[in-house]
Amino acid sequence: MEFSFYKYQGTGNDFIMIDDRVENFPEKDLHLVQNLCDRKFGIGADGLILIRNKEGFDFEMIYFNADGSQSMCGNGARCAVAFSKFLGIISDQTSFMAIDGPHTANIEDELISLEMSPVNSLSNAGQDYFVNTGSPHHVRFVEDVITYPVVEAGKAIRYSEVYQPKGTNVNFITPISENEIHVRTYERGVEDETLSCGTGVTACALVYGYQNELNEVKIKTPGGNLSVNFTSAADGSFQNIILTGPAQQVYQGKWKSK
Repeated sequence: MEFSFYKYQGTGNDFIMIDDRVENFPEKDLHLVQNLCDRKFGIGADGLILIRNKEGFDFEMIYFNADGSQSMCGNGARCAVAFSKFLGIISDQTSFMAIDGPHTANIEDELISLEMSPVNSLSNAGQDYFVNTGSPHHVRFVEDVITYPVVEAGKAIRYSEVYQPKGTNVNFITPISENEIHVRTYERGVEDETLSCGTGVTACALVYGYQNELNEVKIKTPGGNLSVNFTSAADGSFQNIILTGPAQQVYQGKWKSK
């Protein structure tokens, strides 16, 4: 088997992108997905994304984590939008389908603004929070996220009994200013810290915005800067959630199976 691929990154969250509108990629072969995402023996990435045709939409994003599991991915979706523009499928606006339902997005000045799915509520997890933004996220405030043991603490929470059997992503927050936070994330499916997580920073922005009565939060991650805008309702739900940040093509190549 031989196919072309492209590598994209969104604030350091990197993805293998494949134009699969002819549906040749064997999506059930999770071992192949794992091999492609392997940083030593494959291309190397946090996830793999297939772009396919979808009736009623510009395209469909099929997303796999590096371990072959599936979920919504905010940074991956922003990269999928940029890739779809590169392929000529869209111009500067789009409506597409993902695992958690339909999304819209627009491109302006090389920034991708992605509408996330509505969030019904935030819930307490002890002194922490739990938010589902298309993927499950545990959110914890810490005094200094720069020195905090993200991998060790994140792994313990991810595999804790309360989140079994599927586990959760884990985010750690330190406020920087009135409307800006610093976030680091341990990602389920990657099983390590990633430089950025779109659904994770969205969850963190909703929690911080809820606590401080904000409707826009800026986020600093190890991989770059993002922002999240949203509106909150009296019933505790959140709508019009927009995740904004850059997405860039890094390189392209050809994969030949052995």
